[in-house]
Amino acid sequence: MHGIAVRPANDDELSTVAELRWRWVTENGGEPTGTCDEFVDHFVAWARENAASHRCLVMVRDEVVMGMAWLAIVRRVPTPHALERASGDVQCVYVVPHERDSGLGGRLIASVLQLGRELGLERVTVHSSTRAISAYTRHGFTTSPRLLQAHLGTA
Repeated sequence: MHGIAVRPANDDELSTVAELRWRWVTENGGEPTGTCDEFVDHFVAWARENAASHRCLVMVRDEVVMGMAWLAIVRRVPTPHALERASGDVQCVYVVPHERDSGLGGRLIASVLQLGRELGLERVTVHSSTRAISAYTRHGFTTSPRLLQAHLGTA
């Protein structure tokens, strides 16, 4: 893992991050609507508009982006014990195929969790692919009988 860094994405890397997201969806059998170029334009605009609530980390080797991870931050209702509260959700962890199975995904997960700690988040959740469950559990994620979800029919 020599020469590899994980850091916040620069604005000029957002189109590369969008292309990684496109690859992730198509590799997993998704059927995109529109073209890759249209998606990239939309994604870059979305990332800029949502920069306060969605933090992107990139994994780079010699300034070449080879992976990404997103942390969505949700402000929570205050309590009498904690006036400022937030939680996070890990989204879109991706490593390019030829770099997989060498611990790089785990490094992205660890970096996202460190960012969550730095932001003072109460907890971080993830909706994982089957393949990545073991990576998340190695980094301290556990199942919870109290964390429930309702599928609303959207993608």
